[in-house]
Amino acid sequence: MTTTEATGQDGPTLPEPVGRPAGTVTDHDRGIHGYHHQKDEHLKRLRRIEGQIRGLQRMVDEDTYCIDILTQVSASTKALQSFALQLLEEHLRHCVADAAVKGGDEIDAKVDEATKAIARLLRT
Repeated sequence: MTTTEATGQDGPTLPEPVGRPAGTVTDHDRGIHGYHHQKDEHLKRLRRIEGQIRGLQRMVDEDTYCIDILTQVSASTKALQSFALQLLEEHLRHCVADAAVKGGDEIDAKVDEATKAIARLLRT
């Protein structure tokens, strides 16, 4: 028996998305991003990083020794990278996972988008 004979159609039938019933609306469908549930913590962290940057400005204004400024630049850079990794993890767990459940072209687009974001992070 061929696929056409088995399904009564011109091609194979695709399974329903796994993980949720058809028609279920997710946070992602409502425009809620992966970081939404951690938003307050993220804002607090970004304010801390902003304070580090202001500290750098103050150090330059006060003619602080170059190596001391570079040490602070390194710490600020590390803090931003850490924040970016956390945000990336949340994107993968929320947005990419949601696209995987939906399947089709959406998962390919989300994986491509995440891959490009990772490449940008690696260049920094």
